[in-house]
Amino acid sequence: MSFRATVLTLYPEMFPGHLGHSLSGKALERGQWAVDAVQIRDFAEDKHRTVDDTPAGGGAGMVLKPDVLARAIDHVSDGDERPRLLMSPRGRPLTQQRVRELADGPGVIIVCGRFEGVDQRVIDGRHLEEVSIGDYILSGGEPAAMILLDAIVRILPGVMGNALSGVHESFEGGLLEHPHYTRPQVFEGAEIPAVLTSGNHGAIEKWRRAEAEKLTAERRPDLLSQPVTK
Repeated sequence: MSFRATVLTLYPEMFPGHLGHSLSGKALERGQWAVDAVQIRDFAEDKHRTVDDTPAGGGAGMVLKPDVLARAIDHVSDGDERPRLLMSPRGRPLTQQRVRELADGPGVIIVCGRFEGVDQRVIDGRHLEEVSIGDYILSGGEPAAMILLDAIVRILPGVMGNALSGVHESFEGGLLEHPHYTRPQVFEGAEIPAVLTSGNHGAIEKWRRAEAEKLTAERRPDLLSQPVTK
């Protein structure tokens, strides 16, 4: 069975977006994964197809209505055991470990928030896992959902031509990735490090590990204090 993503959104035309190109697009054509974009507005029951209302207690903006969103979630997840995710800046930060956990499953149901947010009663009642892709605010959850799916799809079996491509990358071993070089041997006066052209694979791996540790210490020292996950 291929990996299946269902995205609940007010802008289904945004999907698959960039996911329809390159590796993910080819995998989509081969049936290695599938994505369905479902219009939340279709589950509104009034003649204006209203999906939002003013926040209780006052304040700026609007909030997605719980009854409409709940009907949408129930429609796509009846008897479905896929994780239910809500793209939200207040969610737990997305990690490569969580990406791999999701990639190992049958798929995901993703809710794309809009306006000021989603009624908390839907989050609680439908057991939505809030996921954040970073400490910044987007205009909606759709770009975040695409980033999440991009991270998942690329590591599905058979998507990348070289399986090792997904192993020696930033965050996979708890470190940032080592520097990369390719021909020409000399570029603007700078040479490829001699060890990389030595043919000594043991020395090359040792160099790459040392460079990865150095970069991580300089740029993301927080990663060094976290347990290494495989």
